[in-house]
Amino acid sequence: MTRIDNNAVSVRGLVKHYGDTKALDGVDLDVRQGTVMGVLGPNGAGKTTLVRILSTLLQPDAGEAVVAGYDVLRQPRQLRRVIGLTGQYASVDEKLPGWENLYMIGRLLDLPRKDARARADELLERFSLTEAAKRPASTYSGGMRRRLDLAASMIGHPQVLFLDEPTTGLDPRTRNEVWTEVKAMVGEGVTVLLTTQYMEEAEQLASELTVVDRGKVIAGGKVEELKARVGGRTLRVRPVDPLQAPPLAAMIDELGITGLAGTAVDGESGTLLVPILSDEQLTAVVGAVTARGITISSITTELPSLDEVFLSLTGHRASAPQDAKTTDDRQEVAV
Repeated sequence: MTRIDNNAVSVRGLVKHYGDTKALDGVDLDVRQGTVMGVLGPNGAGKTTLVRILSTLLQPDAGEAVVAGYDVLRQPRQLRRVIGLTGQYASVDEKLPGWENLYMIGRLLDLPRKDARARADELLERFSLTEAAKRPASTYSGGMRRRLDLAASMIGHPQVLFLDEPTTGLDPRTRNEVWTEVKAMVGEGVTVLLTTQYMEEAEQLASELTVVDRGKVIAGGKVEELKARVGGRTLRVRPVDPLQAPPLAAMIDELGITGLAGTAVDGESGTLLVPILSDEQLTAVVGAVTARGITISSITTELPSLDEVFLSLTGHRASAPQDAKTTDDRQEVAV
């Protein structure tokens, strides 16, 4: 398999079995250089298996993959020098201080001692860990260990970075710090493949999304494209007089326009939330409001939330990443 122009990752027909369970069932995937590909899916969908194969930690049963120009199966040693990996759980040596963790990884990557020291200092400062540089990693908070783990994945200036649910269990402040660093990496030209179950994280970071379920890719595209694919928008109509909202909602429902049953009212803002399926329905609602002589403060349309897209595509909501270890994880531990 040859590298496809402008793609940092090209995957064709990846298959992986664990006994009778097919973790990956013919996965195809392309990730453009310098972008973030978000891979979404429920627990056990195959996300972690995909990351482990692309980072050379696991061999597929069938299929091909090229990462940063290297064949995953035929050139694993060369590939490991140009990728970084941050798994679901911090993998740093907790007995070593933060600085020594980074220096050690730099030396393992064959960086000269001077360069390894400089790179460790640089990344500790970048990830706000300089003051804790000489402390054992075991004394770090969960967020600090996660930042150290992310710094470790950057030691070798990777061309492609794999982030497997990198903010699992982090508080919102630390999660935002990680997001900021990921955005900075992409700004420097790094390509990122991100698995996540946080819908907000996917929207914040990913330029494109791939949704996997039961080992298969079931949808893909830009965030807005996936939202549009689900079908339906919400029309938000806010009268100048909030007291007019309830009777206006009742009037819209009474019109019997297809697909408009169930108009809701946000009591706090006095805004109508009208589900619509087409531009024709939107026009009909606006026309009805205008004919009623009601003065409108604002009127906007919204696409479905990413969580609603996930629910529509997979049949269930994304579960919180910290709730349980994934089926992927349990199976791979046994491999």
